[in-house]
Amino acid sequence: MFRILLVEDDRALKEILKLELTESFPSIIIEEASNGKKAREMIDSFCPHLALIDIRLPDESGLQVAKELKAKCPDTAVAILTSYDFPEYEKAALELGISHYFVKTRMGRNEINGMINSLLNNS
Repeated sequence: MFRILLVEDDRALKEILKLELTESFPSIIIEEASNGKKAREMIDSFCPHLALIDIRLPDESGLQVAKELKAKCPDTAVAILTSYDFPEYEKAALELGISHYFVKTRMGRNEINGMINSLLNNS
């Protein structure tokens, strides 16, 4: 089973993503967290194939969560989700080895599905 960790504090966006992902990939397992603390707790028992992480969480930077996730689960693909189209955010994400960077206002179902299909085909 392909495992996804969805770390997003916007409840509506989280529900939309979950719905779209489960419709497109019915056999995936999605675990979710709405803040960095909960995400870090989950990482200890749930090493996902893919993590979708909001860059700005209520309690810390999503980049820090991604860094800790990559340290514990180095094979996990990480995609940063952000409302902020700042080049410095994208640069920081790339320096951490984060494979995908999505600006929420331009993010579409095809991009995320394409990323997941690519990961599924390479695993």
